[in-house]
Amino acid sequence: MDELSAADWLVGSGWGSGAEPMRLITFGPPGFAAYARLRFIPDPAGPGLSEADVFLPEDHPSEIEQSRIALRTLASGSEAADCYFCVWEGYTGSFLSPELTRGPLVTLPHRRYVLFAGPLAEVERWEDHFGAGRPCPPPAFAWPADHAWCFTSDVDPHWAGIAASAAAVTSLTTHPSLDVVPASPDRPPQAYDS
Repeated sequence: MDELSAADWLVGSGWGSGAEPMRLITFGPPGFAAYARLRFIPDPAGPGLSEADVFLPEDHPSEIEQSRIALRTLASGSEAADCYFCVWEGYTGSFLSPELTRGPLVTLPHRRYVLFAGPLAEVERWEDHFGAGRPCPPPAFAWPADHAWCFTSDVDPHWAGIAASAAAVTSLTTHPSLDVVPASPDRPPQAYDS
């Protein structure tokens, strides 16, 4: 997408100095009634653990599968026909072609993204579009044109951030197929060691 103005609300969010850029790329812009975390894997049980220490059953859903459920749930409460998706430029190879990363990019502190527009239903074919049919990371950002919610999935945390209405967050925290917990951008959770 050549026109980047759809991402102006992220770029001009006001979270741009100190710890605020990390809040933006992990939780979305300020001003939402509620925030939550979609945990792709459980939080660390203690210090000194890495993600490799986590045992997951073979049928544990992938990050994109979990993200799809969360995005469909968010969309059920808003007019999400027209959506925007950001993909981090750091995903190379079959995920993003070099031509796309040379075009206009959404620039936030610490990250740059390729911006795409389309119906939310496109996330159902995410692996076909960006992973050559194989598992690939979820969108780094996804939001509807009406800004009713914002989904973020940064490359570093073991979770995705969600900014939405209190009702939307409640629908996610009570969803039987998701591990979503209320969160605060001001209190980042414990992280796994690198």
